[in-house]
Formats: sequence, C-alpha cells, structure tokens
Amino acid sequence: MKREVDARGKACPKPVIMTKKALDEITDGEVITIVDNEVAKENVSKLAKNSGYEFEVDKKSDNEYYVRIIKGEANEESNVCIPDTFKDMTIAFSSSTMGEGSEELGKILMKSFIYTLTESVPYPSTLVFYNGGVKLTCEGSEVLDDLKKLEEQDVEILSCGTCLDFFKIQDKLQVGGVTNMYTILEKLKNSTNNIIIS
Repeated sequence: MKREVDARGKACPKPVIMTKKALDEITDGEVITIVDNEVAKENVSKLAKNSGYEFEVDKKSDNEYYVRIIKGEANEESNVCIPDTFKDMTIAFSSSTMGEGSEELGKILMKSFIYTLTESVPYPSTLVFYNGGVKLTCEGSEVLDDLKKLEEQDVEILSCGTCLDFFKIQDKLQVGGVTNMYTILEKLKNSTNNIIIS
C-alpha cells in the first residue's frame, strides 16, 4: 500500500503528525511525505528513524523534499519492547507560555505543544495547571478546544484554586476542575513520569 502526504506549507509539528497518522493507517507499504523546508524534512526523517522504519529523502528542489518511509512487519520489531509510559504521566504547566525570551514565541510553542498532545496516543493521565498556567484553562485561552478534546479522552485536567483566585479568574474556568496544592503534589508524586512545562 502506498500513501502520499502533502505537508507543504504546514507548520511544525503538523508534517510529523500527518505522517504518523498515515503510517498508523497501513500495516505495510510506504508513505511518501512531501515537505517544503529543511526542518520539516529532518523531523519527518527522525520520526521514521525513531520508529525503526527504513526511509530515504529525495530533494527535488531547494524547497521540496520527498521523504519515503517503508513500513513492514520486519522493520517494526524494534518497537515491540518499548514500554507504554505515557499513560501514567502527569504534565504540569506553570505558565501560559513555553520557555523564556519571547512571549509571542512562547504562546506559539505552548499552542503547538498542547495540540501535539491531542495527536499523540496514548495520552497522559493528568494535566495540572498552576500559577500563570491556569490562564490556559480559562475563557479567552487559545488552547481551550484542544484541552477539551483531551478531557473527552479521559485526560484529567486540574487547575490550582489558589492561583485562579489570585488572578481573579475563578469564574472564567472553562475546562477541567479546581484542585489544591496537596492534590497537585500527589499527582506528581504518584505518576511514573512527570514533565514540568514552564
């Protein structure tokens, strides 16, 4: 079976997500992803390599790459023993932006990160939001739709009540429930894996 994914003009991480979906839909065969920049080409190639698939890149021009990924039973053996650790993962958000340097870029990165969570299975078990992170779960947040999708998939979403009160946005909460620092600590302490986003 052969699938073609046209990811030209798509911003990161969409070319990778589109390619992964196409690979998940076939048992064996090939997926050819067309991208228009070096970063997307590298990211799609890394997906293939990390998944244990054979791949090759054909550069058609300065802004057109064809990444051909071959999927089959033989080259899937490398994935058999990878543990499923994401199910028991808590991700904590302490800010409404990701990283430091540029607030505008931080918002773009956060939106991209949360969108990527909606496209990556298995989902984490819990998302906790505290300090400025609670703004992501409230009215006006650009990631509300994605957070609601995650909640529909049984991802627990918890926002710090003290933080909501501090910012005077307790009545603006749009997704998930209100929690306290004891519960946040318990979630982080009892999860197999934790990620802190700040």
